[in-house]
Amino acid sequence: MTEIQKQLFAMQDVPYRDFQVKLIPGIDPEHVIGVRTPALRSFAKQLAKTPEAESFLHDLPHTYFDENQLHAFLLSAWKDYDALLAELERFLPHIDNWATCDQLSPKVFAKHPELIGEIQRWMGAAHPYTVRFGIGMLMRWYLDAAFQPEYLEWVAAVESDEYYVNMMRAWYFATALAKQYDAAVGYFETHRLDTWTHNKAIQKARESFRVSDTHKAYLQTLKTK
Repeated sequence: MTEIQKQLFAMQDVPYRDFQVKLIPGIDPEHVIGVRTPALRSFAKQLAKTPEAESFLHDLPHTYFDENQLHAFLLSAWKDYDALLAELERFLPHIDNWATCDQLSPKVFAKHPELIGEIQRWMGAAHPYTVRFGIGMLMRWYLDAAFQPEYLEWVAAVESDEYYVNMMRAWYFATALAKQYDAAVGYFETHRLDTWTHNKAIQKARESFRVSDTHKAYLQTLKTK
């Protein structure tokens, strides 16, 4: 057992581990330690920029879900954009669940509009969680001032049988309906999305406080069987 694994087990919360396992279908319970997120974030801050952290980041694949979470928190705090992209190329193929994928959200991306090219490449990957990550970054950084209508087409064009990819597609379009309604609603009026994603996006939009009651009522009429 590595030193970092020993420290993670020292923070183990067994009831929390059992709760986590239920939220992440398909994950091996034996590979979940059960460290609460605030404790992991705090540990990541302590570990950052140390030789121990550098060794940990290069020791892939990890054994435990909690190690992947820690890895995501460490990378999310990196400020060197180019170095971060190189690390993401190494780490993304090892992500095997939605939770780690969604925790990975580097703040430095806000300063790099050229990220859009990387996002398009990630969305075309064969690995489902790389695709989910790409869509998630498109949703976070390119639905406000940097939005372009063509980005909606990128997400609509993704074809996948993976539940967690299509859930992110639905989440993206629900958020687009909240932030860029006029550009997004046509995708529902013309049924550009597969039925499951179409209906799930409408459901999520209608659950959002950011979508007006008028828009919610209209979206309900666009649901399909």
